[in-house]
Amino acid sequence: MKAPEFWWQSSGSILSFLLAPAGWIYGLVSGRRMLSKPKAKSRLPVICIGNFVVGGTGKTPFAIELAHLLREEGHKPAFLLRGYGGREKGPLLVDPERHGSSDVGDEALLLAEHGPTIVSSDRAAGARRAENEPVDILLMDDGFQNPSLAKDLSVVLVDCATGFGNGFCIPAGPLRAPAHQQIVRTDCLVLVGDGEAANEAVHLAGRKGLPILHAHLRARANSNLEGVDLYAFAGIGRPQKFFASLKELGYRVKKTRAFSDHHHYTEADVSSLMTNAERDGLQLVTTSKDMVRLTTLNGELFRWASAKAEVLDVAMEIDAPERLIALIREKLRAKAFVN
Repeated sequence: MKAPEFWWQSSGSILSFLLAPAGWIYGLVSGRRMLSKPKAKSRLPVICIGNFVVGGTGKTPFAIELAHLLREEGHKPAFLLRGYGGREKGPLLVDPERHGSSDVGDEALLLAEHGPTIVSSDRAAGARRAENEPVDILLMDDGFQNPSLAKDLSVVLVDCATGFGNGFCIPAGPLRAPAHQQIVRTDCLVLVGDGEAANEAVHLAGRKGLPILHAHLRARANSNLEGVDLYAFAGIGRPQKFFASLKELGYRVKKTRAFSDHHHYTEADVSSLMTNAERDGLQLVTTSKDMVRLTTLNGELFRWASAKAEVLDVAMEIDAPERLIALIREKLRAKAFVN
């Protein structure tokens, strides 16, 4: 699904107002479901990394960085996610040597590079599968609105450039449930990037007395992109954010193509990208998530494209990470006391 542009117009649009009744019904149902009692509880501590809206806020890079911080503390974290975009329902332990993006999704393959990763459409079943592994903490990428598994700590990311968008629920806007209901299940707010669009989230968090942290997505410079004209393509939550990052780094972006989130590339897609790039003398560049999908597809054309295209990697930098670790320690002590 490609998020429509009117979702991010703070003043709203005719379409958002026309769809508002449907959004109200969606928000009512999802909000009530979200606030319902969890159906299962894991023996392992569960830290959920979520967001209030549809679209990318950097959950996967944040999960990777948090896993790194936890390992420095002596923990053995594992990742748990639904595996969106993959056919496998799980629960299964991801093996990058056997599984491709069509099996487990692109995010699972990226996470598997940084620690044990379990894919399961049933998160409670996935947590039980994780209990059989040599791990002591679960990092759940997404699933904040899903009540099937109890969370010991819910860390919610908000993009400071987009915030809640137009403030409507799906399909009128990007909110997955009304913000005032989602904040009830939030334990810590993380503001990603710079800007004032997250002011409403800050206000809600302040009223609840939530800790507020800051983080930034930092692109890693790629020398192969310097001094050449680029054709950027991406099938992520917000492709325009990726295109803007390239330009902010000073790269010469001459052409762009946006696909839907978790897009399954076809031979026609790849052929079109490569033909246009060669015709116009452009270097193809994409995201790490898109590259994972390309490199795990079978066929000479996909192998050729993945070899020709460059990647702009990003990493999450958490400001004052010791505050987050202290919060996690507190939750772990409470979990041990209860158990």
